[in-house]
Amino acid sequence: MARSVPPWPLPGVVILLSSLALFLFISPPVASAPADDADALLRFKESLGNSDTLKNWVVGTTPCRLRPKPRWVGVLCYNETLWGLQLENMGLTGMIDVDALVGLNHLRTISIAGNSFDGPFPDFSKLGALKSVYVSRNAFSGEIPAEAFASMGSLKKLHLSHNEFTGSIPVSLTRAGKLIDLRLDDNQFTGKIPDFKQAGLNFVNVSSNQLEGPIPAVLSNLNSNLFSDNKDLCGKPLDMSCGSPKKKISTVLLVILILIGIAIALGILWAIWAFFRRDSSEEDELSRTAKGKTVDVDGHEQGSPRYSSVELKTAREQQEQGRLVFVASDRERFELQDLMRASAEVLRSSNFGSSYKAALLSGSALVVKRFRQMNGVGREDFQEHMRRLGRLKHTNLVPLVAFYYRKDEKLLVTDFIGNESLVQALHGNRSPNHPTLDWPARLRIVKGVARGLSFLHMELPTLILPHGHLKSSNVVLGENFEPLLTDYGLDPVMSKDAKHLLVAYQSPEYAQTGQVTRKSDVWSLGILILEILTGKYPANFLPQGGSNDDADLAGWVNSVVREEWTGEVFDKDMERTRNAEGEMLKLLTIGLGCCELDMGKRWDLEKAAKKIEELKEMEYDDSSYASDSDVYTTAVTDDEFSFSRNN
Repeated sequence: MARSVPPWPLPGVVILLSSLALFLFISPPVASAPADDADALLRFKESLGNSDTLKNWVVGTTPCRLRPKPRWVGVLCYNETLWGLQLENMGLTGMIDVDALVGLNHLRTISIAGNSFDGPFPDFSKLGALKSVYVSRNAFSGEIPAEAFASMGSLKKLHLSHNEFTGSIPVSLTRAGKLIDLRLDDNQFTGKIPDFKQAGLNFVNVSSNQLEGPIPAVLSNLNSNLFSDNKDLCGKPLDMSCGSPKKKISTVLLVILILIGIAIALGILWAIWAFFRRDSSEEDELSRTAKGKTVDVDGHEQGSPRYSSVELKTAREQQEQGRLVFVASDRERFELQDLMRASAEVLRSSNFGSSYKAALLSGSALVVKRFRQMNGVGREDFQEHMRRLGRLKHTNLVPLVAFYYRKDEKLLVTDFIGNESLVQALHGNRSPNHPTLDWPARLRIVKGVARGLSFLHMELPTLILPHGHLKSSNVVLGENFEPLLTDYGLDPVMSKDAKHLLVAYQSPEYAQTGQVTRKSDVWSLGILILEILTGKYPANFLPQGGSNDDADLAGWVNSVVREEWTGEVFDKDMERTRNAEGEMLKLLTIGLGCCELDMGKRWDLEKAAKKIEELKEMEYDDSSYASDSDVYTTAVTDDEFSFSRNN
């Protein structure tokens, strides 16, 4: 007979259940799973109209997972965690279902700019952790509640430009302590500007509204254009001072002014009548005098001032021309005419544009870039984007000083950096006056380029291509060979027919699908790294015996890695480097990871930049570099490059 098991004592059951309840109570909450994110976004999509561009938002896929499916369109991710929505210029309509997004715990930025949404301002206060909200260039209308932003303590950037908002500017914005960028231009806001006191608020655009009253002191150091086209604003930076309130004109005074106006009008009419009532003898004399004058074929009297058609056309063009717009408040001011009078030197000319060095009379040297491929960009969009670029400050970026807009001509003005470009340093003539770049110098250049590119990707989260044109000729070297990036952020202002001139549009994904992504910038970084390591032109290097399909540098390096490694890959100018082969191989692996044809396998910029920062500089001498006969056996993994020497 089987032995019976005694029943569990009731106190033991109570203790077990109590322990389980306590464990569940103190356990930390689990972050929202990818499936939860997908469900939330699919509910959000249901509220949108004309959502064909979101066709890969489908059940059964994950928004941020790269494999086996690509990331969802318009979704910004970091390490497979959703942190932003970038749904710009997609023709979307409907209502913004903010409730559907509440479950996205890591959502920090949302952009629906350039669509066709209308109605009241969405209640983004339900998403209190948002740092950036971009709803410009839609048709939102009506008043925004005064406390709409009271619960958004993390808000840094708010763009409401080019809508139809009315009423007062929400006073709750004055309590958004982290706010640094506010754009309310081209709406119908009325009343006074709230008393902003945030010390970090460095950009506020309220132009083209119906605002009145004094400008808050914290905004007095901004450009006056940011307050233009309003009803009655006063105070710095405007020229209009805030005087005493105007008193209403009394009825008696108004009647007197009207009578005076009538008397003046009658006096003018009498003078005109008297002029035409001159006696006939005077008229005859004037007539005879007029007959004696000589008139040319254009109807001009000889001796009178004349203007040729060329002069008149030039005058009209001068009237149409704008002025230089400075994006840096601390810079020396000069006019377009000063640039025209300055001694000029052509630095570069290509299908993309021309660059000139202009030396002002004050001694300052500037670079003026004239672009041929921006003629389709509207004035407001161009100016807004240039001011956005002008606010970027980083040690590895050439700062924008000023810009000039005319419908058929665009100019960008930057500082002149006295040293040469990276393309000249790598491929220029070898001479005593032209020192070669050793490994430490090249590594410092790569690190600076990665830092500048990472900064652009961080500060321009809504741009598909924060740089877009990264190549060795767009990296300028300073006096100590520190790299500075130029020609960045130009994709939004390029005409559609000319976008192919940007380097990012030469990426594999554009050739295959006609689309570019933020990883197209990573591809450009990888090609630049390989160029720095090998000393070869990416576009012109053709492997011996190879076909045109194999003419890219990344393909050649990959083919060598698959077979066997030799010292022939690295530029001979680095032969004096001692004990640096391992670091050089690590950088080569990073370059190859950035040049993966499959975007799913291609490294993220964050990963590449982190690996680059870990690399070390080495000392050098004349004798310790491996000879040409040394062969390295290589093995590429996802994160590192392992190698061994076979003698």
